Amino acid sequence: MKMQTAPAPSATSGRYRWVVVWLLFAAMVINYVDRQTLGLLKADLSSQFGWNEKHYADLVFYFQLAYAVAYLLWGKIMDKIGARWGFGVAFLIWQLAHIAHAAARGFTGFAVARMGLGIGEAGGFPGGIKAVAEWFPKKERAFATGLFNAGTNIGAIVTPLVVPGIVLAFGWQMAFIVTGVAGLVWLPIWLLVYRRPREQKNLGAAELAYIEQDPADPVAKVGWAALLTKRETWAYALGKFLIDPIWWMFLFWLPDFLGKRYGLDLKSFGPPLIAIYLMSDVGSVAGGWLSSTLMKLGWSINAARKTTMLCCAVLAVPVIFAAKADSLWLAVLIIGVATAAHQGFSANLYTLPSDVFPRSAVGSVVGIGGMVGALGGMAFSKYIGQVLDRLGGYTPIFFVAGSAYLVALLVVHLLTPKMEPVKI
Repeated sequence: MKMQTAPAPSATSGRYRWVVVWLLFAAMVINYVDRQTLGLLKADLSSQFGWNEKHYADLVFYFQLAYAVAYLLWGKIMDKIGARWGFGVAFLIWQLAHIAHAAARGFTGFAVARMGLGIGEAGGFPGGIKAVAEWFPKKERAFATGLFNAGTNIGAIVTPLVVPGIVLAFGWQMAFIVTGVAGLVWLPIWLLVYRRPREQKNLGAAELAYIEQDPADPVAKVGWAALLTKRETWAYALGKFLIDPIWWMFLFWLPDFLGKRYGLDLKSFGPPLIAIYLMSDVGSVAGGWLSSTLMKLGWSINAARKTTMLCCAVLAVPVIFAAKADSLWLAVLIIGVATAAHQGFSANLYTLPSDVFPRSAVGSVVGIGGMVGALGGMAFSKYIGQVLDRLGGYTPIFFVAGSAYLVALLVVHLLTPKMEPVKI
């Protein structure tokens, strides 16, 4: 039996909800410029400050430690004060912490700045998912999430295009200052534009009805204690635990891998990284589009989400062989497909909290999952540092990357076999 769906709003009723998505997209671009800048400068900073693989892995670890703790808190904050002010405060914290990297004079200074960045950036996705849950019906949420999540890849593309030129002309400190100050332009726009749908005067009645087509939430407030007893919370959290570390690895170590394996440097990282993250963008949008399209065709949430995630998990498997590729561009192709698969998988996993939990609990569930995912990233960062110090190669690391998504899908399916609304 096909699902009953409300008709799409007409062109005259407006599509204001997509303005929200593009604001979130822009924030994610800035987020990933800030997050990736240190990874792009790893070789130069390691040489200047005498860092080894363990030092760099520890910087990633400290970022993820702060990120893990703050992610849990931001989830609750978003449910408490809403996405407008919650996201705005988180953005300001991470932007100021990014600029503060320029003042670092050694490992301790960078560690403090990275922890500040982690505290702020931890609010990004809880705020983004909360905003999508407020502004979109369930059948559009994966596509909307895929679109704003695509900004992470654009940020990863912008970084190797912009940062090397700033560093070569003005020094590494200015890379943090220029990108940080430029990014602050987003904040007043967000505060001026974003409101909840019923508080937005520019929203037409037809679009508001379309946004609110799903059944009303059964409860107003849900505490952490209740959420932690639900299998659906752990399906999301353990899924994040398994796949988030893989994305961290690509983000923080990909320039290092390309440099060691194919001799690239600050001047030549650009084209391969751009190609990989452009493919990631395609995966992010396509993954969200596929499950949303299947739902519009009458598929259940369960079938649409899991079929899409299975396709993505299978596409990630060949990255196991990436370190063995003799050609740079063959490696770029293999890794690009895997990062695209990650983004498609992630776009659907991110919708799980809003698919099965009431809106008032979405931020908290996202916070719990983000914390668990960051803990997995911390453990994987230590593993990567040990592997590179002892073996000097990426083959064991890519083996884990290629197998993680199938394991994550199995865990999600076992814990949420039907993906039905949670009874609280």
